[in-house]
Amino acid sequence: MHTSRLLLRTGPALAAAAALPLVLAGPSTAASGISVSTTGSTVSAVTSACTQINGSWGKAALLTSRQANFAQGRQMALAGTTVSQSAAWPGVRPGTYTVVVVCSSGSTAGTQSVVVSSPSAPTISATSSPAPSRGVLGGLGGAARDYGPLTLGLGAALVGTGVIATGWYLRRRSKPYRL
Repeated sequence: MHTSRLLLRTGPALAAAAALPLVLAGPSTAASGISVSTTGSTVSAVTSACTQINGSWGKAALLTSRQANFAQGRQMALAGTTVSQSAAWPGVRPGTYTVVVVCSSGSTAGTQSVVVSSPSAPTISATSSPAPSRGVLGGLGGAARDYGPLTLGLGAALVGTGVIATGWYLRRRSKPYRL
């Protein structure tokens, strides 16, 4: 019961958060039918527009600025499922490229340009974080929360009262009974 109420409360927010990247992507990805991205020197293309015919989803080609048509490009077969098909080209040199995806039916799923930038050299920086000003808050329960002087005073008074009461009780027990 508690879980279903929680899902009813958070469900619309989760759906809106999931749809946000699709809304922000805008019409450029939706109009072309493909999504192209780069990670380092690897170019990836993803589409959901193709259907499988005779065991093939289709092909994708990576074209340089000097190549004019699909046949001249670096071709890769699409792989995937009915939901999503993709192709990737590793080891792509820096420059501007055009990715064209043609489904096995012969229809073009989309065309999109991509820029592959040169990898930047890693930078080594000698940064250090400053040491905590108060150290570890261990000891009298300070690791969980920083207590104020009033709380610490009341705690000390309770501990002191307990010590005095324990001493008084033990002293009374040690005396012989008087009749």
